[in-house]
Amino acid sequence: MNPLKKLLGQTAVYGLSTILGRTLNYLLVPLYTSVFDKHPEEYGVVSQLYAFVAFLMILLTFGMETTYFRFIQDSDNRKQVFRNSFLTVVLLNLAFFLVVFFFDEGIANALLFDGHPEYIILMGAIVVVDATSSLPLAKLRAEEKAKQFAIIQFSSIGVNILLNVVLLLFFVDPENPKDGVFFILIANLISSLVKPLFLRNDFKEIRFKVDIPLLRKMLVYAIPIVIAGFAGIINEVIDRIMLKQMLYDPANGFTAKMADAEIGIYSACYKLAMLVTILLQAYRYAAEPFFFNQMKNQDRNKLYVKLMNYFVAIVCVVFLGVSMNLDIFKHFIASETYWEGLKIVPVLLLANVFLGIYFNQSIWYKLTNQTKFGAYISIMGAILTIGINYLFIPKFGYVASAWATMIVYAFQMVVSYLWGQKHFPIKYNLRKFFLYLGLSILIYFVAGKIPYGDHAVIQFVVNNLLIVGYIYIVLSVEGVKLSALRKK
Repeated sequence: MNPLKKLLGQTAVYGLSTILGRTLNYLLVPLYTSVFDKHPEEYGVVSQLYAFVAFLMILLTFGMETTYFRFIQDSDNRKQVFRNSFLTVVLLNLAFFLVVFFFDEGIANALLFDGHPEYIILMGAIVVVDATSSLPLAKLRAEEKAKQFAIIQFSSIGVNILLNVVLLLFFVDPENPKDGVFFILIANLISSLVKPLFLRNDFKEIRFKVDIPLLRKMLVYAIPIVIAGFAGIINEVIDRIMLKQMLYDPANGFTAKMADAEIGIYSACYKLAMLVTILLQAYRYAAEPFFFNQMKNQDRNKLYVKLMNYFVAIVCVVFLGVSMNLDIFKHFIASETYWEGLKIVPVLLLANVFLGIYFNQSIWYKLTNQTKFGAYISIMGAILTIGINYLFIPKFGYVASAWATMIVYAFQMVVSYLWGQKHFPIKYNLRKFFLYLGLSILIYFVAGKIPYGDHAVIQFVVNNLLIVGYIYIVLSVEGVKLSALRKK
């Protein structure tokens, strides 16, 4: 079977669970912004808690998913590779939860969640359940059991959606929605427990038998991935944390509640950039094991180049579709209280385009076991992220955070390309890259300069005709290439 067709098929299945699942979660934004209509600070608290969850997931999965995919390629004992990976994650999570359980109140105070230690306990429980479920789910991906994977993901997401709707609509007072944060965490914890319920056989069959020499090799491979992932997640979510810590200034009248409100507005608008992220996540589920499976394919570099061309074109279409139709997409945010942050959406969409390109390029250091370069790139990006946010948040608030995200992802994309060409050369088609990316940005700016006035219908028609024109150009360019390949 053609490798690209196989990847496309798997991406479709993973995409069905991931894209539709993320879309359903995306549809929670109207619910949250409706319940927290006059209280964006409560939505800000939720956003901060999930920022910490993102950090902890990187630490507590400890790079073992990618490590598992890599080591089963060369091992005759796949069960032992899985056992090593799984036990590492289980023991790490056990230690973490004991710390959270005994120091919940101190942690809550340090994070400016005074009086809410229950947030810390629930957040810790969610992370532990999700992290320990990650390896059995990775095993399904490695065994190409995409349908089973999709069923589990859908079930968990479905429970989460249902509980959110029921708890927030029927048990939360819109005039005093503080309980909403607690109910959102409860819904997430219950839905997370659905995964180990489906994966119980993997949990039952695990044996505390570790191959120490193999584990050492796996840890050497994994540690740079953890560092890279941890540094990478700084680029994604540190802004929520820094916004509160840097905006909070009771001496000058800027309270924690006001800082939380700014974060709530920023986070709600950030969700509109999630369409690129959703596409990227679905692609990553199928692409990572696919890349490793092509290690021994002599034509692998040609496949990687094709994938890059298609990927850049698709994410640029999503960038145009959302950014040029913001007057429509903004209604996913139910309350106009949050609309003042819409100006950051195109910046964040473009940032995610750069992130997707960087992910495609990152295969060079994973295939060559030089994961240290991924760590270097992420660390540099993390330093740049923290630096930009530190310097400009006091003056520009969350706008600085949005631009920091875009600048850092662009920086990482360029550095990864330059190092990759030195250590594992892949002749990407830069002409197509600049054509697709440059043309999409040009169309966006041109459309923004057209004086539509109050003629929203005309604006909608013209903007989308421009997008159709962009798609036509891409298909024409790729059509020439595909025809040439068919003739051969």
